Amino acid sequence: MKPDPLKDLQQLKNLFPDMEPYVPDSNEKKEEKPQEVISDKEKAQMKLYISRDKKHRGGKQVTLIQGHEGPDAAMEQLLSKLKSLCSAGGSLKEGELIIQGDHVKKVMDYLVKAGYKQVKQKGG
Repeated sequence: MKPDPLKDLQQLKNLFPDMEPYVPDSNEKKEEKPQEVISDKEKAQMKLYISRDKKHRGGKQVTLIQGHEGPDAAMEQLLSKLKSLCSAGGSLKEGELIIQGDHVKKVMDYLVKAGYKQVKQKGG
């Protein structure tokens, strides 16, 4: 004879009488993704230059993205996506996006897919 699963559940409910099953409330806020801060038209018109650099950085290479003319919120959002894509650190200084390491190819491919039409590599 098989054990009765309903009886086992009833025994558990007797152990924890105050616990009610969680039912999500329809009024609860759902997480929304932040909306794009910059339009596709603005992206297409922007001229971005991607380059490698290691001057004044203790010999460490970084990938620089120059020419982004959007608001700081858009630059921060793009920087966050690029850091995640490259699995690297980075920062925003003086209008330049800086990604640690040599990720020129990855960054260029991502920017083209993201809608930036005028992306060029600067330097070697």
